[in-house]
Amino acid sequence: MRKHGAMTVTTRRVRPDEGALLREVRLGALADEPTAFGSTHAAEAELPSRRWDEWAVERSEGPDHATFFATDGRDVVGLVGGHRTDDATIELVSMWTDASARGRGVGAALVGAVVAWAGDARVELWVTQGNDAAVRLYERCGFVTTGDFQPPPSDPCKDEIRMRREPL
Repeated sequence: MRKHGAMTVTTRRVRPDEGALLREVRLGALADEPTAFGSTHAAEAELPSRRWDEWAVERSEGPDHATFFATDGRDVVGLVGGHRTDDATIELVSMWTDASARGRGVGAALVGAVVAWAGDARVELWVTQGNDAAVRLYERCGFVTTGDFQPPPSDPCKDEIRMRREPL
């Protein structure tokens, strides 16, 4: 738990029975920042409830997939995921912070949750070039750019850059 101004941020892993909450938060993130993700609100809104329930169970435990919520004591104000790409690498994905909580340490708390879950694995991510606030956040959390880039699925006219954080 971290105190940031009037907000106390707590991060926790999604629970197996939180499929409906996962859906609500993820769809809210997709609506809020439609170009920041590899999927769309329209595509994910069509998914059946059972799929969200399966994701909540799958991402609530184990070493291969995880989803974390940031809460301010009442509401979920952020979301991040991680998945293992190989024995030594975790990919940080689906990072989102509610507009009401930006600039209050929520992003750093979410990154910290994935890094802690990753343990001895390196953590990598893709961030849209030009999203300077996100790049600065990741740099403060120990990430460096790798020189790799690719077009994001949501907008092939832009580039994403890869960042990496080696385990301590």
